[in-house]
Amino acid sequence: MKKITSEWVEKAEGDYKVALRESAAQDPVYDVVCFHCHQCLEKYLKAILVENNVEFEKIHDLEALMYICKEFLPALERNRENLIWLTQFSVRVRYPGFSAKKKDTQKALSVVRKLRTIIRNYFQLEAN
Repeated sequence: MKKITSEWVEKAEGDYKVALRESAAQDPVYDVVCFHCHQCLEKYLKAILVENNVEFEKIHDLEALMYICKEFLPALERNRENLIWLTQFSVRVRYPGFSAKKKDTQKALSVVRKLRTIIRNYFQLEAN
């Protein structure tokens, strides 16, 4: 794995840890959990692109990133609907007028766990 790819993976893991930590808090901030779940997968998808020398725009749309990445990891396409759903937590959730609910955090954590495992397997990393 390239050094820059491992940096993307490390950043993704940081977001994953924050999402898990916040979800376990006594009074979790649902927006934060969902935002960091999104960020984790965004960075993992970008890690795939970096590893394969694919340039990409500065976007937060997980479906768009998935379409570029599916050449390298076809299993991503089976999770398209979940990626579309999770994209709403990239920017929109950070501003008034939209908030995540408890059920959103449960789904976001489920999605991130599943896709994180698939992507870490792609990189031959432990799923832990």
